[in-house]
Amino acid sequence: MKSISINTEYIKLDQFIKWADLVPTGTEAKILIFNGNVKVNGEVELRRGKKLRKGDTVEVDDLKFIIE
Repeated sequence: MKSISINTEYIKLDQFIKWADLVPTGTEAKILIFNGNVKVNGEVELRRGKKLRKGDTVEVDDLKFIIE
């Protein structure tokens, strides 16, 4: 599991996917989310605006991240 630090109260899911360098554009992040390829705290998340806070986990395909 890889740790990703944020300096704000939260980060939106689509922004996080770009911040973690999983995709180069927001459009690709949106497609990844809408296709059901992203889990937040173990549950498939389809909302690109989902607010992620410290302690949340994100899974994209076989990659796992924790927000710090």
